Amino acid sequence: MFAVAEFRWSWIALVGSVIGDQLARVALSILVFDRTGSAGLAALTYALTLLPDIVSGPLLGGLADRLPRRRLMVTCDAARAVLVGLMAIPGVPLWILCVLLVAVQMFAAPFQSARSAFLASMLTGDIYRAAIGLSSVTDQAARLAGFVLGATIVAALGTSQALALNALSFAASAVLLRFGLQERPAALGDDPAARPSWWSSLVAGARLVWSNRRLRYLLALCCVPGFYNTVLGLATPYAASIGGAELAVGILFAANPAGQIAGILLTSRIAPARRMAMMGPLAIGTCAVLIGGVFQPGLWVTVGLWCLSGMCASFLPLAQATFVQEIPDAQRGQVIGLARTALVVSQGMGILVAGAAADLWKPAMVMTGAGVVGVIYAAGAARGYRNAGSERANK
Repeated sequence: MFAVAEFRWSWIALVGSVIGDQLARVALSILVFDRTGSAGLAALTYALTLLPDIVSGPLLGGLADRLPRRRLMVTCDAARAVLVGLMAIPGVPLWILCVLLVAVQMFAAPFQSARSAFLASMLTGDIYRAAIGLSSVTDQAARLAGFVLGATIVAALGTSQALALNALSFAASAVLLRFGLQERPAALGDDPAARPSWWSSLVAGARLVWSNRRLRYLLALCCVPGFYNTVLGLATPYAASIGGAELAVGILFAANPAGQIAGILLTSRIAPARRMAMMGPLAIGTCAVLIGGVFQPGLWVTVGLWCLSGMCASFLPLAQATFVQEIPDAQRGQVIGLARTALVVSQGMGILVAGAAADLWKPAMVMTGAGVVGVIYAAGAARGYRNAGSERANK
């Protein structure tokens, strides 16, 4: 991977922008809470960094097919740098901050669609799958670093300065991508008159996934996090149920992403064909270990279970890479945008349902229920994908 100069530059840009993103999330939550004293408004502010993906994925993901992808990535990063820079101005009213925040997040879907499609056109085969795995490790590690360092940096510099650092990270990413990547023509060509309409592209992308059994079940596998990521909504009530303090909450939050980092690094040493065969069992394993909650274990056993679930989640980058490689280049941006929305919705709904259920039942029992339902779902998706592969091999 690192022998390819373009990948090196895109990876460095990814590190800076993800850390900056997490820093901004922490800074905004602290800023809103300090001004209002409302935990609900602070949580809503954090949610606003996720919700726009639901709309922007289908609506804007297709721009990655209509425009040159490098140009689109640079434009999205430059726009986010300007918008976050405006958010960093001291004394900006909260409602304007929220509007700017939604606008910033609207640029995330076309950027990610363009980046995934660009990598798929630049790298091939197992090198591309390895690149997606490394990007996932980088994303998880940068998120952990952003959360760990975020409060410290905000305390030392202030929220406005922390947001200014985030704006700087976007600007640096735009510069790195502009001068580190080669421009390529738009996947749908340079003639606007020859391109299908926006609505036609959206419908064609959805039809492609629905009519192709392999793509349909690969997307189903990509949505398995909707079950095992429910632990993110259970960390606080679970720690409270076992008498844990704030430190226990932090440890529980870190368990799953830490496991994902370890799992991806371990599976990267396995032969490509063997990794493909392990994809279904690992997807099932992410949820199966959560059934251990039925024994209502203490903190460290729970941390171990969540970490093991994260290790099994090493199947996800492989499923995502395989999904992208199965899509024709001219439709990659649109289909990736649709898939991104499906993933965000499934995870958001899972965490929301788990959090609500924890008000009625013990968090350990909610974890168990998510594990049971998740195993059934993942087993069905894995079987469907395996059967679709067998059918194609027999043709």
